[in-house]
Amino acid sequence: MHILLVAGAFNSLTQRVHAELRDRGHHVAVELALPDVSLPAAVRRHDPRLVVAPILKTAIPEEVWTAYTCLVVHPGPLGDRGPSSLDWAIHEGVDEWGVTVLQANGELDAGDVWASVACRVPPVAKSDLYRGEIADAALEAVLLAVDRFAGGTHVPRRQSEACEREGLLRVRPCLDQSVRRIDWAEDSTRTVVRKLRAADSQPGVLDVLLGVEWYLHGGHPEGALRGSPGELLATRAGAICRATTDGAVWIPELRPRRLPGQPRPFKLPAVQALGDRLPPLPEHAPPPLPEAADPRWTDIRYREDGSVGCLSFSFPGGAMSTEQCRRLLDAYREACARPTSVLVLGGERDFFSNGIHLGVIEAAADSAAESWANINAMNDLVEAVLTTTDRLVVAAVAGNAAAGGAMLALAADEVWCRSGAVWNPHYGLLGLYGSEYWTCTLPRRVGPAVAERLMRDTLPVSSARAEELGLVDLVVDADPDAFAADVRRLAAYLAGLPATEARIAAKKTELELRESVAPLAGFRERELARMRQTFDDPDAPYHALRRAFVHKECPRHTPPYLAQGPS
Repeated sequence: MHILLVAGAFNSLTQRVHAELRDRGHHVAVELALPDVSLPAAVRRHDPRLVVAPILKTAIPEEVWTAYTCLVVHPGPLGDRGPSSLDWAIHEGVDEWGVTVLQANGELDAGDVWASVACRVPPVAKSDLYRGEIADAALEAVLLAVDRFAGGTHVPRRQSEACEREGLLRVRPCLDQSVRRIDWAEDSTRTVVRKLRAADSQPGVLDVLLGVEWYLHGGHPEGALRGSPGELLATRAGAICRATTDGAVWIPELRPRRLPGQPRPFKLPAVQALGDRLPPLPEHAPPPLPEAADPRWTDIRYREDGSVGCLSFSFPGGAMSTEQCRRLLDAYREACARPTSVLVLGGERDFFSNGIHLGVIEAAADSAAESWANINAMNDLVEAVLTTTDRLVVAAVAGNAAAGGAMLALAADEVWCRSGAVWNPHYGLLGLYGSEYWTCTLPRRVGPAVAERLMRDTLPVSSARAEELGLVDLVVDADPDAFAADVRRLAAYLAGLPATEARIAAKKTELELRESVAPLAGFRERELARMRQTFDDPDAPYHALRRAFVHKECPRHTPPYLAQGPS
């Protein structure tokens, strides 16, 4: 069936719907709802059998929904209406939520119901929840609705009748900054964290810090540090710690308020964003390999169970700056000094990695130099994984992986992936040739022809398709909260297999053989030569594409690779 996805952005959910519908044999194209583009004309040009809107901040025009069946994904349960559905759910601390697929009509969120799927709401940030439990529920609801539409006999429920009968109708306004505002003199740590989580990663919580208005992004409770409410107490891993009435919170990122006539600001590590404004504060750095049970917040943790070590990391948005790459490399080396036979590398939820940190690069005084430093730091990390010969390394991909982050996973001996993760194993959308030894690892896993196609098509790949292609060795069908525990059990089983010891013993010989034929240094040198040429050319598309990405500049047209659909 020819399906057109109409979306405000080709975000994580749109990518997942796109990939999974393609897996099921549908022809899928995308049209972005852009300010200067006539959506009715665009839809007529595609002439789809069905329109699906995974994320849309504007109403579908009447000219479209009267001519085509249009299914809208609403991130709320049956009867919930309004533009801040998920924000309200987290702000109010609900335990259960859901996703509803509605047929577009003349009233927002009020159309007939094609599918509704419930989900849990764990205590995590909105963006994590959106890419995890909400995305799982949305995908299930979309697939159910599409199957019902294709069947031709299903009659969707009238939402108004169902809501009136069950007393479910609840229309709520936009959750604005007047409600999100933190009262540092009154709010507890729990309240502050809840407000920060409900605003992550957009719009953030508007606040005044050191005399300047900032949007605060991300929040983690601190158990030991204390101070006067609102006081800045310490720094750690680029984050700042701020006192509440009964404790403190760590805030990883800040974004300045936009000034009239200026480009849209972007998030940066809090310490970097504050710069010279930040007064001298103690750096409460954790040890290079903090244990998982350590109550202190940090973005890198280690857990050891018998012969299995688990090195987890969680960087905002999946981006890895030069400094973050170096800290993770230090932790990786520490983990490799431990007496384990299997080392699991990966996050427990959400993003695995998206590669270099475009925001930090854009903010640098010399973006070309920072690009070079960042890509070399990523390469150092990937090289360390590729040259580990005294244990098996498993990449545990709990969430999405893209560009250099995908290649970091492919450096491991085995790649285990959660069923809901989306892969983007390419660099072309940023005008980059790519590095992180991809010219070695990607063809080795999927073959040269498939590697070339993945790089050329620049389309998302579902976890199931990734397994078929050979990118992934094992897909773990688990909820986001259960993935890490499932991986630990599987890793313990792998460590106990008689064949594992033989595999480890063979790794050194295999690496020496490969080095004698095609040394890793050669792959790195050739890739980085192409990257250096791009970084040093101020007219290279990479610089404009990076700038547009971090400033969230709206494109004028839907990119052809999306509008045309897969070949």
